[in-house]
Amino acid sequence: MKRTLWKTAAVAAVAALALTACSSGGSGSTEPTASSTGPDTSPVTLNFTWWGNDDRADRYNQALALFKEKYPYITVQTSFAAFPDYWTARSTEAAGRALPDVMQFDLSYLREFNQNGQLLDLQKYVDNGTIDLSGFDKTLTKAGVLDDKMIGIPTSTNTFAMFQNPNVIEQTGATFPDEAEYTWDDYNDFIKDVSSAGEKTADGYGLYGAVDYTGTFWFFIQWLLQEGKTPFKDDGTFGFEEKDIVKFLDLTADLRKDKLVYPTDRNIALAPKGGFTVNETASEMSWDNFLAGYVADSGTPNLSMAQIPSVKPGEKHLFFKPSMLLSSGANTKHPEQAATLINFLLTDPEVGKIFGTSKGVPADADQRAAVDTTEGSVDAQVIAYEEKIADQVTESTPIPVKGFGTIEAKWKTLAEDLGYGNITPEDFASQWFSEAEMSTS
Repeated sequence: MKRTLWKTAAVAAVAALALTACSSGGSGSTEPTASSTGPDTSPVTLNFTWWGNDDRADRYNQALALFKEKYPYITVQTSFAAFPDYWTARSTEAAGRALPDVMQFDLSYLREFNQNGQLLDLQKYVDNGTIDLSGFDKTLTKAGVLDDKMIGIPTSTNTFAMFQNPNVIEQTGATFPDEAEYTWDDYNDFIKDVSSAGEKTADGYGLYGAVDYTGTFWFFIQWLLQEGKTPFKDDGTFGFEEKDIVKFLDLTADLRKDKLVYPTDRNIALAPKGGFTVNETASEMSWDNFLAGYVADSGTPNLSMAQIPSVKPGEKHLFFKPSMLLSSGANTKHPEQAATLINFLLTDPEVGKIFGTSKGVPADADQRAAVDTTEGSVDAQVIAYEEKIADQVTESTPIPVKGFGTIEAKWKTLAEDLGYGNITPEDFASQWFSEAEMSTS
């Protein structure tokens, strides 16, 4: 799969909202009504929430200040949290049918929240012009459609990249391998070189090559694709077995044994930051749109991106994933106004300038065109990276199974136990599958 070049389209929805109807109220009345004056502009308050760091919060606050100028009758109350805490809160709200009016959403949780009708079908507001998707690739918007309902709209796309901190690498004298051809074994050798050379304190803290990458479920999914396996089948079952998990975890077994990956307790204590964002690890694999946040959190402007390692040299098997979506709780009392906010955040060019590629490469053509691509800028680097690896994007986006959020969280918990040496890879695989069978049934 290669990135589709999306057509540039004018944003029409905002202008449409300003139009008023020509007819007066019924029965000869001269009193204005909601139907005769266009959209209802009665004062309302919306709750909007997202996950992310302070940098993302600052960008949202800038965008919402512009929204207030255009829609002074809509007050937006905001909140945000780290990713794990965010979903704990949303699950609690869903149980009481009290989800926010507008919220960032992740592809991993769509099936789970869709099952009980927790998310508003936004198709009505696309059809009536409140939400304008003319600048979106149609195949991308399908990512938010389940059971013929549009319950989420992608804000942007991203893919995996290997982030590097040149300052740490230089301090340890290590050399990063050839990004086009290196394998997981080559990457492990780099981690070993950095961690062996980096000075440590008495409690083991200091410079390391990386955090143990096997602790992230999405990296396992990417590795499976490189192994030629389909992570999730069309019938909602898994395309892998316990032995595949063990094989993946064994990639870093020697590094864990020799204490050459970043200490688990240190990484947990730093949350929501981590070893890379406090400049104590030389590299970290993550979604490419994390560059802006990494630079902001670490205070290191010269971070760089390389391609990820592969099972076979040069065969990356990458995929583009909607980096996040915007959704609305089905319980909202103000669906039209919620759709208006969603449309603004998705399509307003000024919002595109504010966020750049910090949430991924914008899905809307006008927002994408508004991104500052000054040579050397963070946004220019992300866009250049995606252009560079386009030929390596050969896989369709793996559609997560029901209960994905739960099994992803379980993977993280088990990874911490593995890092502490409390369980073996075999224990990990067995316990994870037991949880997965219950969560996906």
